[in-house]
Amino acid sequence: MTALIHTRAELAAAVAGAPDQVAVVMTMGALHEGHRTLMRAARERSQFVLVTIFVNPLQFGPNEDFDKYPRTLETDLEACRAEGVSVVWAPSREDVYPGGAPSITMNAGPLGEIIEGASRPGHFAGMLTVVEKLLMLTRADVAFYGEKDFQQLALIRRMVRDLELGVEIVGVPTVREPDGLALSSRNRYLSADERSAALALSRALREGATHTDPEAVQATATKILQEEPAVRVDYLALTGPDLGPAPDEGPARLLVAAKVGATRLIDNVPLHLAKGR
Repeated sequence: MTALIHTRAELAAAVAGAPDQVAVVMTMGALHEGHRTLMRAARERSQFVLVTIFVNPLQFGPNEDFDKYPRTLETDLEACRAEGVSVVWAPSREDVYPGGAPSITMNAGPLGEIIEGASRPGHFAGMLTVVEKLLMLTRADVAFYGEKDFQQLALIRRMVRDLELGVEIVGVPTVREPDGLALSSRNRYLSADERSAALALSRALREGATHTDPEAVQATATKILQEEPAVRVDYLALTGPDLGPAPDEGPARLLVAAKVGATRLIDNVPLHLAKGR
């Protein structure tokens, strides 16, 4: 039976009584199959899976969609129950940020200023602040995050390592629709035509990743994105697996962000480079 709790006191009691290591999945709700995949991965590691549902105001910019971000607690609970989640903690803003917005927040450093961070100033500072708080409040032993938000995952890993937080961070591969579209809570905002156009993102990444030469990777992905007029590209970035410069040879990552209609989407894929081949 999945327990729904809201307060810090209830959370502390639940964690204190955990029969196994605390496996945490952090979400902002509007749960889909991608979130459920994280829950299953957590369930494989522990008898005690804790899902947090909190729409974090700190990681939304002034022109972003905090107010219209979907809140679907009842259907989210049904998903958690179906996946055997032990506890769902759905705190209020006051429970997470007692006394108002924190005066001390996390600094995402240079890694937080590139790619997605260049397009969304302050986003990663807000994300890391709430993640650090939730890791501490839930007493997490292991936490699971999707690779779709790859820069987020990289920053969380760096924060946990740099600050000696003692939590294992597990990345779970991106879950996609049968046609290739990466699952996202924001997909529900797309009209039928916009959703069709949005397939250019995953197609560009997939086709780009069939190449090993960095220039061919970039050229192939760029061409596909340019051929879809409804897609307004924010960035297409080829990086190393740690988001540093792309190597001439070895593992790499290809990342994209674009607006389709009023909806901003991100996606990425792993690939292997071998310059000149």
